Amino acid sequence: MSRAAERLRLLINHLDRPPADIRAETTGALSFNSSYPQRLRYSWDTDLLTPDQRLSYEENGFILIKNLVPEEDIDRFRSAIKRAVSKLQDFQEDAELFRYCNLPQVLQYVECFTGPNIMAMHTMLINKPPDAGKKTSRHPMHQDLHYFPFRPADKIVCAWTAMEKVNRQNGCLVVLPGTHTGTLKEHDYPEWEGGVNKMYHGVRGYDPQHPRVHLEMEKGDTVFFHPLLIHGSGMNQTQGFRKAISCHYASSDCFYIDVKGTTQENIEQEVKDITNRKYELGSDITFQDTWAFRGRLVQGERTSL
Repeated sequence: MSRAAERLRLLINHLDRPPADIRAETTGALSFNSSYPQRLRYSWDTDLLTPDQRLSYEENGFILIKNLVPEEDIDRFRSAIKRAVSKLQDFQEDAELFRYCNLPQVLQYVECFTGPNIMAMHTMLINKPPDAGKKTSRHPMHQDLHYFPFRPADKIVCAWTAMEKVNRQNGCLVVLPGTHTGTLKEHDYPEWEGGVNKMYHGVRGYDPQHPRVHLEMEKGDTVFFHPLLIHGSGMNQTQGFRKAISCHYASSDCFYIDVKGTTQENIEQEVKDITNRKYELGSDITFQDTWAFRGRLVQGERTSL
């Protein structure tokens, strides 16, 4: 037995109750399906991840899978981009782009982190433009959970696929390994010279000396990461656009929370204001409503979300 497999066996043998963060975030009883494979805090054993991959995600909060999405699929997604926008949020109504969220090879990895009932909650096509000198092509370091009014965090995962070669020159993702084991921190707009893009909040109070990993990727490579993992991206210092496609998935067993009185109140108000201006839905729209509107079941049963 490998050292990684032995460490996993020891971890699993010590799991005799639900993870502490799930117990703390649940107001009622949470039952586990004993017929489903054993879950560590951050992953399920579905026989897909190797012991090394599973341990890496448990310890670091992300794993990179090489050449996961075929080139022909990437090219179809690229052809669906009609104009040079920097970011296309919420493409759930675009049948061609939403195919990404249903790709079997993506979902089999997602299931390792969410369990069998899977909702696609947030879709995004990123077309990072060449920086015009104001450094606004940067994305400040942040935690994705800041934007989400649903829990538990450990049943949420992002799949992020490079649509071409991504490196430090054109602004690859940069992650702080292990920060997914912490808590959700306060976020707000960073005080950057030249300004920052709308809704690009940055995390406050993290250690800037924390070791960083720059995720340089090839076309079709996909990284899966936890919503508490602190990450961002640098400037695009090339003359071309840097393209990627992503989806945040959550177990349909997750539940909505009220973010009043928490650090998420600022993003709640901003999202509600933008939604009201765009759709004229009035003041009755809630933060949770804006997410329920986007969510789509992609595997299993819709049990809660």
